[in-house]
Amino acid sequence: MPFSRPTLQELVNRTLSDAQTRLGADELVRREDLQVLTRVLAGASHGLHGFIGWLSQQVVFDTAEAEFLERWTSIWGIARKAAAVAVGEVALTGASGTTVPAGTVLVRADGAEYEITTEVTLAGGTATAAVTALLAGQDGNAAAASALTIATPIAGINSAVTVTTAALTGGADIEADDDLRARLLARIQSPPHGGAAHDYIAWAIEVPGVTRAWVYPAELGLGTVTVRFVRDDDASPIPDAAEVAAVQAHIDSLRPVTAGVTVAAPIAVPLDFTIDITPDTAAIRAAIEAELRDLLRRVAAPGATILLSHIREAISLATGETDHILTAPAANVTHTVGQMATFGAITWV
Repeated sequence: MPFSRPTLQELVNRTLSDAQTRLGADELVRREDLQVLTRVLAGASHGLHGFIGWLSQQVVFDTAEAEFLERWTSIWGIARKAAAVAVGEVALTGASGTTVPAGTVLVRADGAEYEITTEVTLAGGTATAAVTALLAGQDGNAAAASALTIATPIAGINSAVTVTTAALTGGADIEADDDLRARLLARIQSPPHGGAAHDYIAWAIEVPGVTRAWVYPAELGLGTVTVRFVRDDDASPIPDAAEVAAVQAHIDSLRPVTAGVTVAAPIAVPLDFTIDITPDTAAIRAAIEAELRDLLRRVAAPGATILLSHIREAISLATGETDHILTAPAANVTHTVGQMATFGAITWV
């Protein structure tokens, strides 16, 4: 039977009753010494009960938090994934022959700052410079064509800078407690086996920003292993070439020497919806979109089928929805090897 923590009032009543019994006091006057002392003692006891209740959560790894969770994971050789910085390239314009030094700071409209990592000289009025975010985290990622500004103007260089088509990617937040705990439980429940299927999944998820991974033995022939992964917390869950290369390098450092491992990004197949809802309000539309995005995060996988019944269920779960007609898709959505459903667009009718 689980321990039930007593309330403060229950502790006051217990302490007062015990004091009355031991001292033989029948009636107590309000605010007399014994009343005050028992309440002080009960308050201290209540604080200790709270601490013990919290501590009881830390001695079990599936409920531990923060530093206690990290102590548990360190026993199994698992470290919290650190935040990662976004990197990429920007396009500079200005007078040919003008040099932009390394360390030049660029600023986005929301205040995010980036630094040019290598000195570049403009040729033909343009140049491409490598940049990295000054602060680690997912907020450093930026879409292609995003506008940046040179913080300190440079003579001969236009202050307006544009992110190239490759975008700024790779930024990831520090690993959350729940995600770290999930990796610990996976490690305990599926111990390493020197290259078993679950080993490749664990290795991929060790890379900052990676949230889910799948392994396909012998997909490219005997002795081969194909690994696909996604980054659900990014603007696009489908990783780019640099993010694929990072996972490939990490797995190559851990895999058995005889395995031929290929890390690849899933092929995105946007899933569009046509929905007629009752009642039709902006709040309900937003709730439905959130439920559909959550559904795809839970069930979408390379080669997986998205069931029509699950789509309808997700729509019905949206707060405020009382009825709907789903026109598209009209049947289960299937995908071939490597293809994966991603959220497309919703047409409201």
